[in-house]
Amino acid sequence: MKKNIILGMMVLAAGSLLAADASPKDTVQTAATALGDAANYTWQTTVDMGASSPFQPGPTDGKTEKDGYTLVTMSFNDNTSEFVRKGTNAAVQSPDNGWQTVAEATQGGGGGGGFNPRMMMVRQAQNLKTPAVEATNLVGLAGDLTVDGDKITGALTDDGAKSLLSFGGRGRRGGTPPEISNPRGTVTFWITDGKLTKYQYHVTGSMDFNGNPVDIDRTTTVVISNVGTTKIEVPDDAKKKLQ
Repeated sequence: MKKNIILGMMVLAAGSLLAADASPKDTVQTAATALGDAANYTWQTTVDMGASSPFQPGPTDGKTEKDGYTLVTMSFNDNTSEFVRKGTNAAVQSPDNGWQTVAEATQGGGGGGGFNPRMMMVRQAQNLKTPAVEATNLVGLAGDLTVDGDKITGALTDDGAKSLLSFGGRGRRGGTPPEISNPRGTVTFWITDGKLTKYQYHVTGSMDFNGNPVDIDRTTTVVISNVGTTKIEVPDDAKKKLQ
């Protein structure tokens, strides 16, 4: 009996040492993995384009469930659009249209030139990374991370900042990404009791648009809530488009 107690104490001590030896990156990765394994959760993404930007996008609200639906609502100026995804299938809804499949929304190029809400929603639906996935990717784009009170923070690598500035290296319309110079960035994660509750990344640099350099100063903040208690109500018209 005494031998078993001593053995148990040794196992607990070893576990505590392993936890103490976990690097900040390991801590974030573990929290992101736990979030991805949760039954469901809610998040809100806000983007600050900097004081010199001529526009500021509205918030993006999302809800997701493990192996189920992901529902995202986006606002831009006075327009609100939604998309829903399940597996690799997606349906989008823009202000001037009902629910459409990706094929329907992109038929004929998705409409005329200029800003096109449908095409924007299609790209968002196709390229969406839920917070659990995005947080994991951000860990890989960062250099060394350090603990700073209730935060884990650090600088992005130059390649990491460049990737975020150029929308993951795809370009805004899926073509060749624009040239980026002087990429810089930082990332911060908030973790409470082993749970990822918030993260933020700030990137700056200069981007070439048709030969014209444009300074970028963008801060993206994601707040996570209602883990395990989120309810997702997907419209029936959207569900039909996912079949």
